[in-house]
Amino acid sequence: MFNKTRYINRELSWLDFNARVLQEAADQDVPLLERLRFIGIFSNNLDEFFQVRFSTVQRIAQSEKTGKKVFGGKSASELLKTITKKVIYQQRESMEILTEIESKLKNEHIYFINENQVLDEQKSFLKEYFIQKVSPALMTIIVRENSDQDFSDNLAFLAVKLGFESKGIENKQFALIEIPRDLDRFIVLPKIGKKQYVMFLDDLIRYHFHLIFNFFDFINIESHMIKVTRDAELDMEGDVSKSYINKIIESVRDRFLAEPVRLVYDKEIAPDTLEVIKDLLGVGTNDSLIPGGRYHHRRDYMNFPKLDRKDLQYERKEPLPIKGLSLEKSIFKAIEAKDYLLYTPYHSFSFLIKFLREAALDPEVLTIKITIYRLSKISNVARSLINAAKNGKKVLVQIELQARFDETNNITYAEQMRAAGVELIFGIPGLKVHSKICIIEKKINSKNKRYGFISTGNLNEDTAKIYTDYTLFTANQKVLREVNKVFNFLQVHYKLKKYKHLIVSPHYTHSVIVKMIDNEIENASSGLASGIKLKLNAITNFAMIEKLYEASNAGVQIKMIVRGICCLIPGVKGMSENIEVISVVDKFLEHPRVYHFTNLDKPKIYISSADFMTRNIENRVEVATPIYDYNLQQQIIDVFDIIWNDNVKARRINGQTQNKFVKNNKPPVRSQIDIYEYYRKNVNL
Repeated sequence: MFNKTRYINRELSWLDFNARVLQEAADQDVPLLERLRFIGIFSNNLDEFFQVRFSTVQRIAQSEKTGKKVFGGKSASELLKTITKKVIYQQRESMEILTEIESKLKNEHIYFINENQVLDEQKSFLKEYFIQKVSPALMTIIVRENSDQDFSDNLAFLAVKLGFESKGIENKQFALIEIPRDLDRFIVLPKIGKKQYVMFLDDLIRYHFHLIFNFFDFINIESHMIKVTRDAELDMEGDVSKSYINKIIESVRDRFLAEPVRLVYDKEIAPDTLEVIKDLLGVGTNDSLIPGGRYHHRRDYMNFPKLDRKDLQYERKEPLPIKGLSLEKSIFKAIEAKDYLLYTPYHSFSFLIKFLREAALDPEVLTIKITIYRLSKISNVARSLINAAKNGKKVLVQIELQARFDETNNITYAEQMRAAGVELIFGIPGLKVHSKICIIEKKINSKNKRYGFISTGNLNEDTAKIYTDYTLFTANQKVLREVNKVFNFLQVHYKLKKYKHLIVSPHYTHSVIVKMIDNEIENASSGLASGIKLKLNAITNFAMIEKLYEASNAGVQIKMIVRGICCLIPGVKGMSENIEVISVVDKFLEHPRVYHFTNLDKPKIYISSADFMTRNIENRVEVATPIYDYNLQQQIIDVFDIIWNDNVKARRINGQTQNKFVKNNKPPVRSQIDIYEYYRKNVNL
């Protein structure tokens, strides 16, 4: 039975994580345009939360189940109310922060203007911009009474109410204008002196209502922003005769037609307009109604224009070299001699692309096998694999079509790769393939030899610029033999493999981790050296949490760096008094998973694609690899310790007063800055 005093509710812990993102937007020491970016990240996170987690709670609330066992003693209906209350508070806070940022931007001669603030010098530019770029893309729907009009695919739009007279009687007409998704949300107007003006696309549309509705003889008009968030769960049931890829395509399309779970609206909207909108969208009593400000879809701030103002952004630092690896020499030859560790974005993701491109061209390469979870819109990873296939290499790609919100990119490249002759695997029923592994086989002097990599990160060159991730390049034949076993399992699901080196989900992660924790418990109980260090994105699995509580009670010192959800409650006497947890949110998104067990004087250190979540342990194919090279082990230990000693961007997680910054009298340590300096100074790493 779920004991609510032993765990933090998963959904509420996630909202605490997003509050840490909002703290960055509020931080006066963060450059102004970067603060806007954090507002965008906060909003984007919240959108995905409602599409995924809130919708799950809502489905349970609508069923006959209470959900109390899952949700920490709260019923699903109670949890929905708690979430909505917390989100309303965070939304209000985010709007206050945004207002303050906009005020600071004015001091930098950057001004947001709306439709009522247009200067004479700007009118011709805006009219031309609207006619040429915006008007052709607008979807304007006149609401008709007693009509079966479909509004289910509109995610962000202006709700318009037109007032006019007909035969002496006042009438009103409602309309919806969809905000085009493929246009820039922010329009940068020509400078006037030192002043830079920026206008929302929404306000540009408002400014041209007289052109859009010129066939109505309206006497007044009002408009307010509406945003609807829909359940993003893919429905994979249906016709068994349909191909897997076609089912995914249809499910992604149906996502836009799914049930609404949240409606954010301008709090100034007229009650009659709001009622019309709720009725049109099918918003019910279990849906979250969030009053907001004039603008929604604030996730667009993630792509706010740079305005040629480097002084208002983080300093861009060039990726650092890795001694022994060169983008101008063979990576295969380098890793024949020793293992190498890539740590993006401190090192360049180009090393991984170079590795694949070299494989595509090398006449000795016979086969390439790789798993792909998320690809960028323009993917050099995919291009390299296509290049290899065109050069006659046998290329096997396991591509995860159900990588949430990246399905379209993955489908597009899957079709291109299949057309080029790449053999595709689309996964295992009931399991996502979340591992990031690659193995390349060469024939050298009549003997086959393997090379490869195992990574914690998505093979996405866009996110590699802002996600910190480890990638191990290796020619260790024993490790790569086991990587090949993973691919064999992906091709023949019913044959389970045994592993001596790798930790592989869904069959072995739990048992292997528990065995290593038990070893630390035994050592601590015997008065020997013990300890566990974990770096994770999330920990939600109750069985794993209980095992860590057991270790704590045995005297094992446990240090955890958890970026996001943490259901474990540290520092409770008699339960978790030997566990400390911090979270770091800064310029880069902390993404690697690291497991470090003291193991007396022979530390066991792994990098992994798996968090301590039930889905990673039981419902996905994940791979953790040991780090055997002493120097690489030391790198990982040093980096962990730098993060652990962060007293600028680290927050304590304690289950009660969340998100208090770690403050002490020691010299300031901002880990992401100090890690860059660590690699810059230690050129021999």
